Amino acid sequence: MNFFLLRLAAAAALCLHVAAQAGTAIVIGGATKSDNDAVWQRVVDEAGGPGARIAVFATAAANPERSAGLIVASLNRRGANAEVIPVAPRQKDIDWRANLNDPALIAKVSASKGVFFSGGAQEYIVDTLQPGGEPTAMLKAIRQVFDGGGVVAGTSAGAAVMSRIMFRDAPDNLQILKGQWRDKREYDLGLGFVMPGLFVDQHFLKRGRIGRMLPAMRALGYTLGLGIEENSAAVVKGHEVEIVGARGALLVDLSEAASDARVSAFNLRGALVSYLDRGDRHDLKTGVTTPAAHKLRDQKLDPAAADYRPALQFEPYFMDMLADNTLVNAMTQLLDARSPEVRGLAYRVRPRPGDLSPELGFEFRLYKGPGTVGWFSNALGGDDYTVLKVRLDVTPVRMASPLFTPLPPANEAPAAAPAPPG
Repeated sequence: MNFFLLRLAAAAALCLHVAAQAGTAIVIGGATKSDNDAVWQRVVDEAGGPGARIAVFATAAANPERSAGLIVASLNRRGANAEVIPVAPRQKDIDWRANLNDPALIAKVSASKGVFFSGGAQEYIVDTLQPGGEPTAMLKAIRQVFDGGGVVAGTSAGAAVMSRIMFRDAPDNLQILKGQWRDKREYDLGLGFVMPGLFVDQHFLKRGRIGRMLPAMRALGYTLGLGIEENSAAVVKGHEVEIVGARGALLVDLSEAASDARVSAFNLRGALVSYLDRGDRHDLKTGVTTPAAHKLRDQKLDPAAADYRPALQFEPYFMDMLADNTLVNAMTQLLDARSPEVRGLAYRVRPRPGDLSPELGFEFRLYKGPGTVGWFSNALGGDDYTVLKVRLDVTPVRMASPLFTPLPPANEAPAAAPAPPG
């Protein structure tokens, strides 16, 4: 492990019971719709309500003018007084380096009650505001807003920078699960607006990013991770989390997890995963989850209870655990089924150029244990679940290559399988 990784791991290993931070971090999972009142209004309310001054940074955006304009419009429709701070390397016709150190712009940020980071590429945020890991005067002004009790919000790339260590450029979940892990490539120092012991990720369920979060947390020494789904947000105040928006977030707890060092590939057993839905609250310090009020008025699903009556009788097997929302679907089916476990694979049937170990796959085993419990409600118009403390094991497996061959007509002999390489 190199010095940079040791420094990152030390930062991540800071204890959870640090003094509560003064400000509020709103971690938005990306793809936020303009009509999502729950998320946009919450940003404005946390910044002080009507008239709240919010500084908007489109630093990460490919088209900064367009991204900033949409964000400002969405915030101002909810009563804010939002203004663009033109510090974006990909914005045309501006001297962003001069703006980065402009005393007038820095003063505008310092006088704000909120800061909002757009989506895009998170490396632009850290390379611009924190080059070489050192904070600029502009970043110090943003921290002043946060430390003064203000709000720092970010969507997609703007959410990625919220923890002390972040994914820098790591789009291939399966490659990371197989061991691709390079400093200043897959990971980097973030800006650290959430508590030190919490690792965050975004676009989480849609893009199957459990595949990259688990190995990242193990490598960096994190025990708590929070993956936010698209069009949803986690409002983080110190060690307290509230989920708002369209869907929810996955909470990963590795405090009791273990790995077998004798196995050369990534493996894990005894992880705890919980799905926190909109309206749910969770205390990261005590580990207590409080489901949304409408859930408490509806159906509780407790496998240890005498009146537990699961609705599902089959035992599903999921062929792609990293597919869109598959992990949470597996968790809800486990909760509402008689079977003590469900399983599924993470594997690329058609390897890409440069794939590590094309024959390597991973079996995910989700199973019930002490504390596994959940709630179901359709009060908000959908099938909404909260699922707590499902156990998760990840086992590396060697897959057949090819995984399948066409079935020949009955009067033809089956084609011989190709010889293995080497």
